[in-house]
Amino acid sequence: MRNILFGQYLRKKGLITFEDTIKARIMQMQHNSKIGHLAKKKGWLTEEDIDKVLIKQEEELKKFGEIALEDGLLTETQIKELLKEQKDDYIYFGEALVKLGVLSEEEMIKQLKMFNAERLRN
Repeated sequence: MRNILFGQYLRKKGLITFEDTIKARIMQMQHNSKIGHLAKKKGWLTEEDIDKVLIKQEEELKKFGEIALEDGLLTETQIKELLKEQKDDYIYFGEALVKLGVLSEEEMIKQLKMFNAERLRN
């Protein structure tokens, strides 16, 4: 149970379909901006800069911001601003399900509590 995702848990209980999972994940992907793309919108990074950092990230297993700072592409102040902006706009999977009308907010919170309790027991 420890390795199961919330969406898998909800599908197993018959509360959502695989199609609901796909729709919620797409909503997350469209809404939850990556730091590199936020920096590009601000004119701080180019697409080539982002690609270089992402390639390094795969090799070094570091955070995007750490690499961008080390390479002199972004300042610490810029990274903090980007992280705050990213956090402020983030949509969680359960929130996406509520926004899509798949679950009520009350049901989502109830299921999330049950999911977390079950994960802690195992």
